[in-house]
Order: sequence, then C-alpha cells, then structure tokens
Amino acid sequence: MLHFFTKLIKNRPMIAMLFKLVGGIGLFVLGMILLTDGLKSFAGQSLKKALMRFTGTPLKAFASGTLATMMVQSSSATTVTVIGFVSAGLLAFPNAVGVVLGASFGTTGTGWIVSVLGLKISVGFYALPLVGIGAFLKLLAQSRWKYFGMAMAGFGLIFIGIESLQEGMGVISTQFNLAQLPSFGLWGHLLAMTIGALMTVVMQSSSAAVATTLTALHTGAVSFDQAASLVIGAAVGTTVTGALAAIGASVPARRTALAHVLFNLATGLIAVIFLPGLLWIIGLMQSYLGLDPGAVSLAAFHTFFIAVGVVIFLPFAGRFARFIEKTLPDKGPELTRHLDDSLLHAPFVAMEATKRVMKKSAILLLQGVYAGMYNHRHNAGRSLIMVQEALDKTREFFARIPNASEEEPLSNNRVNQMHALDHLMRLTTHFYPPARVRFMLTRQELQPALKIAGELLELALSGLQDKQGGDWTAKVEQKAGELAELRRQERPLVIGQTAGGTWEPSLALEFLDAMRWLDRVCYHIWRICHYLGSDQNDTMLSSNS
Repeated sequence: MLHFFTKLIKNRPMIAMLFKLVGGIGLFVLGMILLTDGLKSFAGQSLKKALMRFTGTPLKAFASGTLATMMVQSSSATTVTVIGFVSAGLLAFPNAVGVVLGASFGTTGTGWIVSVLGLKISVGFYALPLVGIGAFLKLLAQSRWKYFGMAMAGFGLIFIGIESLQEGMGVISTQFNLAQLPSFGLWGHLLAMTIGALMTVVMQSSSAAVATTLTALHTGAVSFDQAASLVIGAAVGTTVTGALAAIGASVPARRTALAHVLFNLATGLIAVIFLPGLLWIIGLMQSYLGLDPGAVSLAAFHTFFIAVGVVIFLPFAGRFARFIEKTLPDKGPELTRHLDDSLLHAPFVAMEATKRVMKKSAILLLQGVYAGMYNHRHNAGRSLIMVQEALDKTREFFARIPNASEEEPLSNNRVNQMHALDHLMRLTTHFYPPARVRFMLTRQELQPALKIAGELLELALSGLQDKQGGDWTAKVEQKAGELAELRRQERPLVIGQTAGGTWEPSLALEFLDAMRWLDRVCYHIWRICHYLGSDQNDTMLSSNS
C-alpha cells in the first residue's frame, strides 16, 4: 500500500488528474448547492406557495414539479420540499405523486445544460466574472438580492467545475481505458448502474453524477452504452436523499419518499429491460433528426427514459397513490398527525401545519357548540377531549418553531396564530352551556339571539371548511356585531321590565346569562375566523384580541 502511494506521488500527471477530477466534482456540487439555496431564498415563499397552488390535478402537479426542479436544479430539493408539504397536510398525497414524477423529469434539464453549454462551449473562463459579481452581491446587497448573488456565483461555479472535470477526464482517458470494461450483457449494465448509483449517493446529487458521466463520455473515458447505464444508476441513486429525509418522519412523508423510490426504481428497471430499444431510437434520432452523437445524445437518452416512466405512471397516479396509502396506512391522531418534527427546519411549512390543526380543531369545536345550542345529541365529550389534546400538542409544537426574523409575513402569521390559539382555548371553556343557559335556549324570548348565533355558526363552519367565497370573515364579524348590539339593547330593557314586574327576577337573570354566553361564544368564534380564515391575515399584524 505504501509502495502504491509512493508511486502515485511520483506520478505528477496522475496527481494532477486526481486533483482536477476531485476539484471539478467539488466545484460542480458546490455550485449546485449555491444555485439551489440561492434561488430558493431569492424566491422566498412564493415558490413554495406556487408549488402548493398549482397542484390541483396530477397533470398540474407534474408540471409544477418539473418547473420547480428546473428552477432550483435539484430534484432532491423539490422532493424534500414536497415531503414537508405532505407532512404538514398542505398537499394531498395523490397530488404529491405528480410533483415527484415532475421532479424526476425536471432534473434531466441539467444534462442539457451541461451537454449543450458546458461541454460544447468553453464557458469556464467566461463564468469567472459571474462568480465575482455574485460574491460581491452576496456581501454588499440587501434583502433578497444577496441570495440572487449567491445563485449567480453558484451558476458560474458549475461551469468552472465542468471545465476542471473535462481536464481531469481527458487525462483519465489517456491513462486508463475504462471503455474496455464490460459494457454489454446484464452484468456489464448492472456494474455500470451500481457505479452510477454509488456516485449519486456519495455526491448527494444525481445532477453531479450525470454531469460527471457526460464529461467522461465527451472525453472518451467511457463508451455510450456504459454512460447510458451510469445515468440509469444515477436516477436510481437519487432516491436515497428522499428516503433519508423520511426517516423518523410522519406516515405521509414516508409515503412520498416511497413513491419517489418506487417510481425511480421502476423507471430504472424499464430502462434496463428496453435499453437496446432506447439506444436504437437514439440512433434513429441521430440519423434522421440530426441529433449530435455523444453528450447531447446521452442527455436525450436520459430525458427519454424518464419520460417513458412518466407516461406509464402519470395516468395511474391516483391508483399508484392508493396502493401506497394501503401499504403505509396512517394510524396517528386525526387532528395532529401532521405536526411532524421534521417540519421544524422549515418555519413557513410548520406554521401552515399548526394553522391547519387549529382550523380542524375549530371546526370540531363549532360543530359541538352548534349541536349544544339546539340540544341535539352529539358525542360532545369525545370531541372536546380530542380538541383539547390537539390544542395542547399544537401549543407545544408551536413553541418549538424557530423564529425567522428576515420574513416579516411569517412573524405576523405567528402573532395571528397565537391569537387564534388563545381564542380556541377560551372557547373550550364555553363548550358546554350551563344548565340554566340550556333551559333558556328553548325559551321563545331567546330565539332572536339564537337565530343570529346559528347563522354566525353556519357561516363560520362553511368558511373554515373552504365552502364560502369572498370575504366571509366580514360576514361573521357582522353577525357577531348584531348579537353584541342585541345583548346591549336587551339588558337595560329586561332589567327595567323586571323592576316593573313583567319579568320574574330569576328568569330575567337566566335570560341575561344566556345572552352573555351566546355573545361570548360568538365573539370567540368571530376572532378565531378572523385569525384563521383569511389569507390576508397572514400578512397583516393585528393587535386586537
């Protein structure tokens, strides 16, 4: 072993090759990290909100996943983000499957950038100013533009890394003839696939593994068949990142990771089985469509076999999702199953998760209060216990969400949720009407107030269940104001009538207690709706409790 290293040290071309190869991979990976982190920070929450908004159907989800991955140049980043969304309950699992398919397809864009720009044009020298300008922006710019500078520097480093990779691979092709390794037959393809998967696991980036493979093919270090198998292995190896992100996470997160793993494994298997046919199609494209042989053809091959997998899986995304849901059933508490500790690293997502838990808890509370107002039989005790346990867990989880001082809307959202949590806790203490109030709820004298309260509850329930359009919180506020005004008018009137003998004193006091109970319950409901029911409230700091 010592003799080997001594001989290696004396072989200066070999050392130069290793340094350029390792340094090139490092610069490429560092550039990808800076580009990904910079673009995600520069876009702020708009990228995440857009990803959630445009996922209504499997096709829209696929398009969102593709575009998001092409923007941040990382399928792993998109997949990990989607896992967070599913864990928080922001994204339905069937739609998440479409995003995962899109993330796998979107990552093929890196191959086109490398093959068309990075290898055909010597961009490394001209990318140096991008690194310099980006670094200065990161140091001197304010607000989001410093993240844009980081992304710019990362973009430049990618091409500098590719140039170093080319130089290192050029030396490899003269020292070692890797193309002589078996490239045909099952074992040859499996060997190359294993190497591609290991490269992805070690580099933690399928894009880096694909870029290395493209460079190796461009310099003649590997044959096209070997490069094709390496790319297939890289596509399979990228599932490791998503699987690691799901360890110890909630069931929805594990479902998303499993969907990512199964899709990439199935796509890799399809590519291996039909590899001769796929290579034949690439040959036809070279002959009749003028497709350049070499790296560009390999990028086309990568895109083509992933597209085949998408065409097979996307029409059956719903069935695929149901299969995974049956494989990994969710048995956690219904209200708090999305309060996953893995979300704490993303405050925006964690805050959305707590908001959803509070909305579900509010709906359950309001249903119980509504049934109690009209003396309907309902499982009030069980509902109240569920809500109290959910609010206790939400309060504990909420306290552990880290601050994000650079994101003012998030700070406002935090304050609004604190108000909502406070009013929910208070409403639990008014869940059961006292006995004298229950008696008055059946009396004719209280029916006008009960009618307003019932309308308010129906509006609130419909709004919290996303069945109301427009500014429904303003309608709830209006009803709460009507009830408060009615209580203020009735109190002196009833007291005066009691003094005049029209009302019995005990009955009058019970009536006033019932009015006060209705007023307090509806007030808390209005404030809960105000803080949870409108997206505008997420960016508006309110001090009125």
